[in-house]
Amino acid sequence: MDIKGQFWNDDDSEGDNESEEFLYGVQGSCAADLYRHPQLDADIEAVKEIYSENSVSIREYGTIDDVDIDLHINISFLDEEVSTAWKVLRTEPIVLRLRFSLSQYLDGPEPSIEVFQPSNKEGFGLGLQLKKILGMFTSQQWKHLSNDFLKTQQEKRHSWFKASGTIKKFRAGLSIFSPIPKSPSFPIIQDSMLKGKLGVPELRVGRLMNRSISCTMKNPKVEVFGYPPSPQVSGHCKNIPTLEFGFLVQIMKYAEQRIPTLNEYCVVCDEQHVFQNGSMLKPAVCTRELCVFSFYTLGVMSGAAEEVATGAEVVDLLVAMCRAALESPRKSIIFEPYPSVVDPTDPKTLAFNPKKKNYERLQKALDSVMSIREMTQGSYLEIKKQMDKLDPLAHPLLQWIISSNRSHIVKLPLSRQLKFMHTSHQFLLLSSPPAKEARFRTAKKLYGSTFAFHGSHIENWHSILRNGLVNASYTKLQLHGAAYGKGIYLSPISSISFGYSGMGKGQHRMPSKDELVQRYNRMNTIPQTRSIQSRFLQSRNLNCIALCEVITSKDLQKHGNIWVCPVSDHVCTRFFFVYEDGQVGDANINTQDPKIQKEIMRVIGTQVYTN
Repeated sequence: MDIKGQFWNDDDSEGDNESEEFLYGVQGSCAADLYRHPQLDADIEAVKEIYSENSVSIREYGTIDDVDIDLHINISFLDEEVSTAWKVLRTEPIVLRLRFSLSQYLDGPEPSIEVFQPSNKEGFGLGLQLKKILGMFTSQQWKHLSNDFLKTQQEKRHSWFKASGTIKKFRAGLSIFSPIPKSPSFPIIQDSMLKGKLGVPELRVGRLMNRSISCTMKNPKVEVFGYPPSPQVSGHCKNIPTLEFGFLVQIMKYAEQRIPTLNEYCVVCDEQHVFQNGSMLKPAVCTRELCVFSFYTLGVMSGAAEEVATGAEVVDLLVAMCRAALESPRKSIIFEPYPSVVDPTDPKTLAFNPKKKNYERLQKALDSVMSIREMTQGSYLEIKKQMDKLDPLAHPLLQWIISSNRSHIVKLPLSRQLKFMHTSHQFLLLSSPPAKEARFRTAKKLYGSTFAFHGSHIENWHSILRNGLVNASYTKLQLHGAAYGKGIYLSPISSISFGYSGMGKGQHRMPSKDELVQRYNRMNTIPQTRSIQSRFLQSRNLNCIALCEVITSKDLQKHGNIWVCPVSDHVCTRFFFVYEDGQVGDANINTQDPKIQKEIMRVIGTQVYTN
């Protein structure tokens, strides 16, 4: 059966003979000469009982002792923005396909694992990461797992529900749960004895309010339900769920715990990332050399061809940011992270190594990266060949620039752009991981929020997109001073943030508001020599600012039109604007103006606020 409860068709059978295929629960029996282990039946029924009938599908083969079990993991709890950044379809379950021995089940060989989304045919990098995680989990469990061991664990479960058990402890624990929307991803307790004890016809166990507390039974070292945990609790998502409901339920629970925090762990070694300002939105490889090699040789790296085809303007911007940081006199401080690129002629060595920085060689390779405009006008393979001739490290560097970006950037169509910003280069920019976004929304409900600009020179954004918007006050990253204390500096007035971006003047000199107004008026009276709606960046003289959402709690310090937020969790980027070759934005924009706020909400309404 497929995820919709339909029959497998010829395409789904992956070449298997349809006459040898039997569907559990549809044809009602298997080949007479094959024996199906009763523990397998019990575990399948447990999945149906705790989740739903459609959460599991089974395929048997009439002549071989194999069975495919498809477990459907509901991921609708992911925000739309997160699922888009991770390239998953939140409206479709992720399928875990495990192949067991039909007659031996847990006493047989370790099951093979496949992870996929039926409609997500290409670019499912998250599936590769999850497959590796679940493979490691299964290997560890298989060291001690057997049918007899599992039977003992399940007998403990049934004794727990008896009058002499600990049902009172469970009932008391229910008070810490909060209600959630109905979702197959969160189980329904259907045990008739438990229903009777609780006096409710159907009890849906909710997610924990802070996602960091767990209710345990009998053995305090294991969890009964392993819902997506809070990343604030280090390693919590790696806790092993209980076996009392069977191995299939256990691996589903573990997958549910891991999925919301995949961005916090290296896609190769599965060790937690260590970032100055917390994790970022997109999953990535860590900086360990062994992981970089594996990442390169496994082919997990995002293909540059796909990115150039689907988000060419974004790639154009990423290359421009990288170039600005590399050409900066402050590159030894701000060009972070430095690329980790495997040498295509010697896969055992790093051509670009953070431990042995060579800015000149890096600059040579970057100069050989062809303009994105040229790449979109011909065959990508031919363009790659041309780049390889110019410099064999140019294309690997381009791949790194694309794959190392850990923020979600999308070019906004004209219909969704903020007209008052007077630039066609407008982007949706989301860098907060699910956990930070959740904390932000919680704070927003308590204190409310507003919008403000953050200006920073383009040379800094190479690092910001990969490390987050950090509090640079009193650090080597600080450029303009911290006259109003430590924190992230924002302003509701565009001219102030334009000044911090270096617009209209030299690289590190802040122009006054009058200078910006004069420059803006002068530029608007000069006939434009090229279309203002040009798709790609036309020059290397770039300025940029971000529009952020900030929590209006007492922590936000307002010194006139200069605001300082010392709590990084209270600032989330929403939009990014680029001005080029002498363009100057309107210096009189005030985000607190009702008309401006209305326009922001018009654009942001279907982008961020939907959830």
